[in-house]
Amino acid sequence: MGNSLTCRLLCCAEREVADQQTKVEEYPVVRYPDVTPMKEKIVLEADKEPSQQQQQQQQQQQLKQQSEREEEEEEEEEEGEEEQAENGVITGLQQGNYFERELVELELIPDDGGRVAATKPPYTFKTGAVYEGQWVGNKRHGHGKMTWADGACYEGEWVENKAHGKGEFVHADGDKYIGQWHQNAARGVGTYIHKNQSTYRGQWEDDQQHGYGIEEWQEGAKYEGTFIHGKKDGVGVYFWSDGSRYAGEWRHNKIHGHGHYTGQDGREFRGTWVGSLMDGVGSYKWPDGRTYEGMYKNDKKDGFGIFKWSDGRRYEGFWRSGKQNGEGRYYVENGTSRLAMWKNGQRVEWLTDPYAPAQQ
Repeated sequence: MGNSLTCRLLCCAEREVADQQTKVEEYPVVRYPDVTPMKEKIVLEADKEPSQQQQQQQQQQQLKQQSEREEEEEEEEEEGEEEQAENGVITGLQQGNYFERELVELELIPDDGGRVAATKPPYTFKTGAVYEGQWVGNKRHGHGKMTWADGACYEGEWVENKAHGKGEFVHADGDKYIGQWHQNAARGVGTYIHKNQSTYRGQWEDDQQHGYGIEEWQEGAKYEGTFIHGKKDGVGVYFWSDGSRYAGEWRHNKIHGHGHYTGQDGREFRGTWVGSLMDGVGSYKWPDGRTYEGMYKNDKKDGFGIFKWSDGRRYEGFWRSGKQNGEGRYYVENGTSRLAMWKNGQRVEWLTDPYAPAQQ
């Protein structure tokens, strides 16, 4: 009679396994940040609230588009700066194209022999730009304000015709950078304010975010951590506007390395990531008590892992692409178990008889 009861329990367990497949396949709804490098302005995250399925689709599409954008940007960079200088395009915070426009005309201005910074009347260049401030000889030097014909403006310290020291650059569209400069490039500590009030506050080098910084979006998302050459790289924390957060390692603007993700509803993942996808060893906890500990690949359970239900049931075995695949043992609430062969989440055959732990 005991064996019959065990068989009935296992038969019920088989049906429950099939019923639970959709629950087992739930993965974290991680809306990865739009971490496209800040090539021109601070890039805003489209922080929406779609369904879980739409979120997963959007996530993959965003990652694909992000990769394509990065490839395009790399190709554009390889084309060189000559074309950019010709058409006056500003790449990232490289306002150098502005600062260098009037250099030829500046060389033609007679040197009055002055060796001490002195204020002169406003000077209008042939390009339409106007400089108001201090000069030393025929060089902008000291405090001054340069306004270009399109409305862009720099006001601050100059050293021998270069923005150098503290200053503020306002783009023609209203974006602005306030902070330290080194020979026409943002370097040191500074703040970039997008026209819609999204901001970056932190360290800069050669017109790129470099070092520690805080990036905040108007919608409420925020990143606090390290940057390397304009990209999130190192250790950082990203806060979504819905309350979700990720704390851990980054590489080239992607979640990469060891990290801890906490969802809005309390779900958690601790483990390794590759290219903003769960990959390697990890532990996942759902708000309803379910847990998974094991291997991941491309954001799905893959390899050996243990999945536990809150009522005491569990599966210990192998997975592929998020489904039970290979040998695996299924345990029911009382500890009775049976080893089986699985394929694509379905049991193919039993490999052992039911096994019940000894009663104490």
